[in-house]
Amino acid sequence: MEAVLGLMVILLGVSHGVETHCDGRQDGAQCYGALGGTVDIQLMGSTSEIPRYQLLKNSLKILDVRNNYIVIYNTIAHRSSFFPSNGTFRINNLSRNDSGDYTLETSDSDGASSGVQTLQLFIQAPVSSVLLVSECLSQGEMRVSCSSEGGDSPQYSWALDGRTLTDAELLSGNNKSNNIILKQQVSGHLVCSVRNHVNSVSKEQKTCSFINCTSINGTQILGWVHADSNSLCIEPTTEPTPVTLTAVGTSWFIIGLKAAVVILSLSGIWIWFTWKKKTILEGPAVPEKVESPDNSVFMIEMSPCSNT
Repeated sequence: MEAVLGLMVILLGVSHGVETHCDGRQDGAQCYGALGGTVDIQLMGSTSEIPRYQLLKNSLKILDVRNNYIVIYNTIAHRSSFFPSNGTFRINNLSRNDSGDYTLETSDSDGASSGVQTLQLFIQAPVSSVLLVSECLSQGEMRVSCSSEGGDSPQYSWALDGRTLTDAELLSGNNKSNNIILKQQVSGHLVCSVRNHVNSVSKEQKTCSFINCTSINGTQILGWVHADSNSLCIEPTTEPTPVTLTAVGTSWFIIGLKAAVVILSLSGIWIWFTWKKKTILEGPAVPEKVESPDNSVFMIEMSPCSNT
């Protein structure tokens, strides 16, 4: 029944949470697993030439393989599996109790011991999140505190714009501290990473910048603030830029002015030609005055006298 149970676990074993891998083939190896997660421990390379091997935890047998006949013992059976093809032993849903010393013993066909190797398994709670608390100082320096929620034995490291933060950029602390103070001229995207042996998480924040503006409530802001605190200042986001307004208004004004000039010019030319034509056809309105009466001809009609 135990053999059948072991085979079922091999087929149905499911991983949960953070997965870690460890090479336990070297005697004295140290392996790490995440609390609630899964660890794969490679115990050996090929198992085809090893007639019998067994795995013990703190001297308690948990795995016994004889001629590829697999038996997994104790309460670990329902969440463990073994893969003979690559010699890997898997434990799911890790608990603190899974920490301890593991010993692999191999035997020849006669049952004589052919080797012993040990490893240590440590279970750590994974780091769940990172909290960054920062303050912009009066001279432009930036005090930053990095902390993690959960996680055993957290280790800290800092990066600026994708590269390791150097001591020359720090007034206080170092790249392994969780509390640092940046110098004034240091700017960019600051990242704090927190890790342990089972996982790592990180969080990013912009450095401080100097601003001189009017706030939303009308007060003047002058000093060093976080670079992502632009919402403190009033920004003309609802109106177009003055350059665009001037360019558009000037263009339409020039077009309208040109059109008016053309219309007025054509109207003036039409009026002038109309008046000229009328003057030629009708002649002068005042009769021409006779300069010299001597040159005039006076004609009198004479009627014939009748004979009485």
